[in-house]
Amino acid sequence: MSNNDAKISEKLNKDTEPKNFTKNPINGTKFTLMVSSAKGGVGKSTFAVNLAFAIQKFGKRVGILDADIHGPSLPKIIGLNEKPKTDGKYLFPLEKYGAQFMSLGFLVDDKTPMIWRGPMVISAIKTLTEKVKWKDIDFLIIDMPPGTGDTQLTFAQKIKIDGAIIISTPQELALMDVHRGIRMFDKTNIKILGLVDNMSFFIGSNGEKYNIFGEGGVERTAKEFKKKFLGKVPISIKLRESADLGLPLTYRDPNNDVSKIFNEIANKVIQDII
Repeated sequence: MSNNDAKISEKLNKDTEPKNFTKNPINGTKFTLMVSSAKGGVGKSTFAVNLAFAIQKFGKRVGILDADIHGPSLPKIIGLNEKPKTDGKYLFPLEKYGAQFMSLGFLVDDKTPMIWRGPMVISAIKTLTEKVKWKDIDFLIIDMPPGTGDTQLTFAQKIKIDGAIIISTPQELALMDVHRGIRMFDKTNIKILGLVDNMSFFIGSNGEKYNIFGEGGVERTAKEFKKKFLGKVPISIKLRESADLGLPLTYRDPNNDVSKIFNEIANKVIQDII
């Protein structure tokens, strides 16, 4: 590494060192959980929504905050295209299936690209965390964007986070980013509740199990970094169909085998937080 590269690395590390920031809870919520992936395309948003409804099955009031400014997917997954009401000061979450939801996708046309630089993203995050009138939420699930950039750092420094769940496929390429995500959360003093092996395997019509993205990588990573391993979620046609219908599987069919896996993970998360 050159002297110039070393100086840049040192500066970046200093910029992300834990500092004595005042971390504020999100009003109207008891516990706030991040669902993060670091890598895009690993099923994080589908996981976050289904986890929320699995937690709801334990008698908890849940809300979902879609923090992916550039690619909000919550409106599609939950089947909502309304605009939130406002009293001029606060936005009121949309409600469906007994849960509350907020996303930038509710505020803009679904075909409008968010061509925003960092300061605009941070401003949007500030609105979503400070200007939303959540109503008596037990667990607020934040669907984070991929990466370890402005959005993640803003939440880590400004918002009281009770725990983070990291989602990944077992593919080595995805796990490279998971390593970065784990170090980011450790560096910013956010508790990692555990890792989830998503799209872990596929069961064919012949009953045979196919490890399309590899096998065991997420669990090995959890052991390597001394984090909990929360479980494996298979590739599921019903899970995909439910997301496309805007009717999450854990709400639509809580007795489905995949829903039962989410229930097990939800129970572990609740026990760890409360």
